[in-house]
Amino acid sequence: MLKLPFSKSAALTAIGLTLIGGAVVAQVAPMEPVQWDKRRLDQLDRNVRRLERALTQRNAAGQPVLVEPDPEVVAMQGQVSILERRLADVEQTFQRMNADSERLTFQLDEATRDNAALSRRLRDLEGRVERAEKAAEEEAELNGPIVANSPTGDAAQDLTAALRLLGTDGARGQRALETVIVTWPNTPQSREANSRLGDLHVAARDNAAAVPAYAAALNGWPRTPWAPETTLKLAEALRATDRNNTQACGA
Repeated sequence: MLKLPFSKSAALTAIGLTLIGGAVVAQVAPMEPVQWDKRRLDQLDRNVRRLERALTQRNAAGQPVLVEPDPEVVAMQGQVSILERRLADVEQTFQRMNADSERLTFQLDEATRDNAALSRRLRDLEGRVERAEKAAEEEAELNGPIVANSPTGDAAQDLTAALRLLGTDGARGQRALETVIVTWPNTPQSREANSRLGDLHVAARDNAAAVPAYAAALNGWPRTPWAPETTLKLAEALRATDRNNTQACGA
């Protein structure tokens, strides 16, 4: 039984010597290192299979040949197995990374939606706080004590401004009339302001408050175009407040 180490050049030489039955002198030129890629490995595998078939035929003919694997090929196969395992590990690692990436993306989307909802709630709360603060300021402005204050420094101009404001903002307009009365007492402007203030009380169905306003407007019996009408309004307010007819007629 003949034992041959398995390598490409040695195997071909042994087969050539056996088949020809003579001595063959071969000169082998130096070869470049083989780059073992997939194509070359496949080709090597096919060559090995053909060689095995030829050796099987010789064994059947009574000329057995023992083929031993080339240690270099065995080492190469071991390295290929190691690379395959590493490749499988890398694929599993990428799969885990993709799963983690998808989970993080989902969490990021949820966090983005939560932040948007929180931002809307925060803006809503800020708006409510601003409206509450503004309402509190307005309430303090409208319900605070009335003190003398002249925006223009002139009674007539202050009254004109108050009447103009009354046309756009009733509460602030009434406040402006009361400020004119406090700022410019015993003036024609304060009397007219009282007459207008009495009208506001009557419109609000508060005849009890309208009576002193009309009475203050008629203090000194002013001779103005609005005086007679204000006198009649005072009498109606007295009657509406269940004052006796004598007081109403006296007014």
